[in-house]
Amino acid sequence: MKKRAVALCGIAALTAGMVVTTTAAGADAEPDRSTSRTTTHLTWKKCGTADYPALQCASLKVPLDHADHAGRQITLALSRIPHTAKKSQGPLLVNPGGPGGSGLTLAGFVAKNLPKKVAAQYDVIGFDPRGVGKSEPALDCKPGHFNPVRPPSVPTTKEIEQANKKRAASFANACDDKYRDILPFIDTVSTAKDLDLIRAALGAKKLNYFGYSYGTYLGAVYAKYFPHHVRRLVLDSIVDPDGVWYRDNLDQDYAFNARHQAFMAWVAKYDATYKLGKDPAKIEAKWYAMRKAVTKKPAGGKVGAGELEDTYLPGGYFNGYWPYLAEAFAAYVNKHDADPLVEAYENFAAIDASGDNGYSVYAAVQCRDAWWPRDWNHWRQDNTKVHAKAPFTTWNNAWYNLPCLYWSVPPLKQADVSNSSLPPVLLFQATDDAATPYGGGVRVHQLLRGSSLVVEQGGGNHGITLSGNACLDKYLATYLDTGKVPRSGGEIDAVCAKLPDPKPLSTRGSTGSSGSTGGAALHGLLGFRG
Repeated sequence: MKKRAVALCGIAALTAGMVVTTTAAGADAEPDRSTSRTTTHLTWKKCGTADYPALQCASLKVPLDHADHAGRQITLALSRIPHTAKKSQGPLLVNPGGPGGSGLTLAGFVAKNLPKKVAAQYDVIGFDPRGVGKSEPALDCKPGHFNPVRPPSVPTTKEIEQANKKRAASFANACDDKYRDILPFIDTVSTAKDLDLIRAALGAKKLNYFGYSYGTYLGAVYAKYFPHHVRRLVLDSIVDPDGVWYRDNLDQDYAFNARHQAFMAWVAKYDATYKLGKDPAKIEAKWYAMRKAVTKKPAGGKVGAGELEDTYLPGGYFNGYWPYLAEAFAAYVNKHDADPLVEAYENFAAIDASGDNGYSVYAAVQCRDAWWPRDWNHWRQDNTKVHAKAPFTTWNNAWYNLPCLYWSVPPLKQADVSNSSLPPVLLFQATDDAATPYGGGVRVHQLLRGSSLVVEQGGGNHGITLSGNACLDKYLATYLDTGKVPRSGGEIDAVCAKLPDPKPLSTRGSTGSSGSTGGAALHGLLGFRG
C-alpha cells in the first residue's frame, strides 16, 4: 500500500490518443446515481510496446471537482487491450494499487496472463488515476525528495528526529505551494467517481473491476457509490478499510517485521550458500549491525540506513527478491564488499521521476482520505511503541507518512464500504501478506455481503493472482469466465497452498523460485509501497 512505482516497462512508449470530454454530475450524488450526463465514446490509438503490441491508448477529460461538472477539467490517460471473442463481457478495469501507481501497462499484463479464452472476452482497460503518470496534471511536489543520503530513520538523537520532521514538513509545504488548488480533489472518492466516468465513456452499463493492494480499497469505494454499476469485482491483497490510513500503516510495521524475519530464516536455511550462519536471530543481528555500519558510513556514498531499509523492504512484498538481497547482505558482511548492496539499492529502491510522482499522489490521497494525528507526540508515542517490537521499518514508514502531520488540506470523512447490494465478489488474500495484512481480507469479506474469500495459506507475497499459483488463478479465471465463486459458508471459501520459497541463484539473472517469472513481472508493475 505504499511506496514508489518502479519504472514500468514500456510506459514511455504509451502515447495518449484523442481527448474526449464526459460531463459529470455533483460529487455528492447518492450511490448509483450516474456521474455522467452526456456520454462520448473514446477514440483509441495504437501505442503498443514490445511486450504488449496490441495496447491502445486514449484520454478522457473529467471534472477536477465532481461537484462542479462545468468547472475545471483534468485529463485521465487510458490504455486498452481489446476483446477478440465474438461476444464481449465488457470492460475490465485494472488497477495496481498505490495510491500513485500507473495502470497503463497493467492492462497488457492482465490480458497476457489470463487464460486466452477469458482475456478474449474482455476489453482490459488500464488507467492512470488523477494526478498519476500520463494523466494531467501529474503531481511532483518535490523532485529529488528521496535523493540519498537521507537522515537515519531511527531517531536515536533529537537532531535526527528534527531533521526527519523538517524533511516531511518541507515536502508537505512544497505540495501546498505547487498544487494548492488541486490537492482537495486528489482522494479515493474522487478517483472512484472518475471510474464511473470511464465506464460511461466506454459505453458500458456495468463495469468489471480487478484491483490489487490499494486498488482493492478503490474498488470497494467505487462499489459503495455505484453498486448497480458493478458486474464483477476482484480484489487481491486487501486493504483493511477500518484502518485507513494511520492504523493500517502501524499494522504494516508489525507485518513487515515478521516478513523480514521470514527472510532471515530463509537465509539461515541456505547457510552453505550465504555463510551467514544457521541461527535466524543471529543473522538478523548481523543485518542490524549492517544498518548501523551504513548509518556511520553509507555504502558507496549512497546507501545509508534509510536507503538500506528501502532496499530490503521489497523482500516483504515478494520473496522472489530474496536471493538478490541475500547475496548483497552476504557480500557486505563476509567480504566487506558494498558493490552488490549499492546495485540492489539501485534496482529496488532508487527513486526516479515516476517514483517522485507516485509518492506525491500517495501522500495527497492518504493525507486527504481520512484522519491523521495532528500532534507529533501522538506519532512519537505510537511509533516508539511499535518500533520496540518491530524495528525493521517502523520509523522509516513513520517518516514516509509524516507529511500528513503538516498537510494543508483537511481530511475527509473515512469512507464506509459496507455493501449488501453487489453481485458475487471474489477476494484473494495471503495469510502472511505484510503490505495488507490478513485481517483486511477477512474484514472486507464481512463488509461485502455475499463475497467469497480465497486464501493462500502460508503465502507472504503481496499480489498473489497471475503470479504463478495455478490454484488461485483457476478461481480467478472461472469467476471472470462464468461469474461463479467458491462457497463454503464459513470465514474462508477456498484455500490454496502457497508456492515454494525461492532457492539461491543458480545463475546470474535467475530468481530460482517456482512461479517466479509471472511473480517478478507482476511485482515490477505493482511497485513497492504501491
